[in-house]
Order: sequence, then structure tokens, then C-alpha cells
Amino acid sequence: MQPETAGTHPPSEAENRLAAMGLHLPQPARPVAAYVPTVRTGNLLYVSGQIPILSGNLLAQGRVPSEVTVETARRCAVQCALNALAAVKAEIGSLDRVRRVVRLGCFVASEPGFHDQPKVANGASEMLVEIFGDRGRHARAAVGSIDLPLGVPVEIEFLFEVE
Repeated sequence: MQPETAGTHPPSEAENRLAAMGLHLPQPARPVAAYVPTVRTGNLLYVSGQIPILSGNLLAQGRVPSEVTVETARRCAVQCALNALAAVKAEIGSLDRVRRVVRLGCFVASEPGFHDQPKVANGASEMLVEIFGDRGRHARAAVGSIDLPLGVPVEIEFLFEVE
């Protein structure tokens, strides 16, 4: 484990697993409209829809599969999940306080006739299971959409049970 620096928490077990996967948590994204990143009620933490943005840059724009490949959309789903985890950590201090990933709703900007939204959502789902084990298994919806904010191919909302 790395030493704690002023004003930060030491890495959680989940963050150590992310690092082993070659991933890291970004800075939490700021809302781009009239909403808040998270809402906690009791032990449930809702995370607003996350888009595939990293360091202020969109990872991709367009509809799947004509403008964005399924593989690129899967990578976008992973980034959405990383952004959600950053919001969770900002709210509760440590990912070790996540008891369970309850649900995610994945929206995929899709061309007519595209039916592989679940393959895109698997990018986020598989990563969450790898990080949290059985606590990462969740209910899910994978839905096709005509367009999404800022022209992104993927947006995902999350529900976590937390301590």
C-alpha cells in the first residue's frame, strides 16, 4: 500500500485491483447540467449518468456500430464505470465502503438494427465484477438510444449499496 498523502485516503483494495488491471480513478467529473453527481439515501448511493470523458476529453462520439466500433464502445463503458467509481469515492471516502453494486443502466447510442447493447455494457459490468468480486454482480439494463449528451456513444447510471 502506498503512503497516505495530505488530504487523501490511502488506496483501497478496489483501487489496488484497478492498478493491477492498469487502470486508475480519474478526478470526479463535474456536472454539465442541472444535477448533482451523487445522491445518497440511507445506504443507497445513486450515481448520475456518467459519460466516457477523461481529463476533459471525450473518448469517442457517434453511434454504434457505424461511427464507433463495439470494442471502442466497450472501452467507453469502462471509462463510464471508472468515472462513477471516482464519484463514489468522492462521496464516501473509500471504495472499500461499497457493499454491493446493485444496478447499472447502460444507454448506447445505436444505429437502427444494432442489437448488441449488452456487449457494450459488459465492458463496465465485467470490470466491476473483477474489482469487487461477487459484490460487483448487479442487475442491469442495456438500452439503445437515438442520441446521448455531447454525442457520446455510451452513458451509464449506477446504484451502489454503501456503508
